[in-house]
Amino acid sequence: MTVISYRQALHDALREELLRDEDVLLMGEEIGRFEGSYKITAGLLAEFGAKRVRDTPIAEEGFTGAAVGAAMLGLRPVVEIMTINFSLLAIDQIVNHAAKIYGMFGGQAKVPLVIRTPGGGGQQLGATHSQNIELYYAFVPGLKVVAPATPADAKALMLAAIRDDDPVLVLENLALYNTSGEVPEDLEPAEIGRAAVTRTGRDVTVVAYSRMAVVALDVAERLAAEGIDVEVVDLRSLRPLDRDTIVASVQKTNCAVVLEDDWLTYGIGAEIAATISDGAFDWLDAPVRRVAMAEVPMPYAKSLELAALPSAEDAAAAIRETVDAVARRR
Repeated sequence: MTVISYRQALHDALREELLRDEDVLLMGEEIGRFEGSYKITAGLLAEFGAKRVRDTPIAEEGFTGAAVGAAMLGLRPVVEIMTINFSLLAIDQIVNHAAKIYGMFGGQAKVPLVIRTPGGGGQQLGATHSQNIELYYAFVPGLKVVAPATPADAKALMLAAIRDDDPVLVLENLALYNTSGEVPEDLEPAEIGRAAVTRTGRDVTVVAYSRMAVVALDVAERLAAEGIDVEVVDLRSLRPLDRDTIVASVQKTNCAVVLEDDWLTYGIGAEIAATISDGAFDWLDAPVRRVAMAEVPMPYAKSLELAALPSAEDAAAAIRETVDAVARRR
């Protein structure tokens, strides 16, 4: 095991795949000479050359469309969109082309395309640069959407995404880039669509993904000192969604809290709550609680931004209230 940052894990995955498969290439704004806005692609232009590490114009729809075409013709492009907010400029190419070509043409053409892009608030980037709009893409059949929370998962899911024959959106939260964790040197690609139980417990299930999966583990350890035993399910993949792991956990603990960084209304948490209702309703001893960000465009002022984002304190309060509700019922 080696301890590396989330940023380094993504870099290492890209480099390994460039070395392994000559059909892999990188595309994006300033990923070459500038080495990327977040330095994920540092050193790759010098090592692999401009044919395989391609700087693009500031034209998300154009270079995403070019990547779709390249994928249809047998290459495996990895597109960096500087922030998920800018993916809205390419949403037609992602949703109406990348996601649909295989099905529309009866499997005659595949689109082995990866789009990696960061999102999330907390960086004082303003309302149009701080969104978590993964729901837009997790909603779409034909796309796969993954959201790793740890360096090991960031690397394993990136390896899997590049080797996958379907288009995969890899969501990276800005707040995670400088976090560190153990990554096996012989790490294999992860299975897309498989959640992970990152902490076992008996009192309550907490379901989360991306940054909030890290928050969930931190809160779980703190609540253990209060005698609350929390089981944490890290979704890792939003489409396909591992409903079986969620349901099995709730059937064991009899209650659940869902943590997410996006808005509550119509959010990922609503789908998780529906999944629990469908698969574990008879096991529930309390309503499913959801913790999400405030229903506002992200403020710029730091104090307001922190108030809008879901916090560890918000999560801990929801977990305590849920466990108390179960205790009263019993």
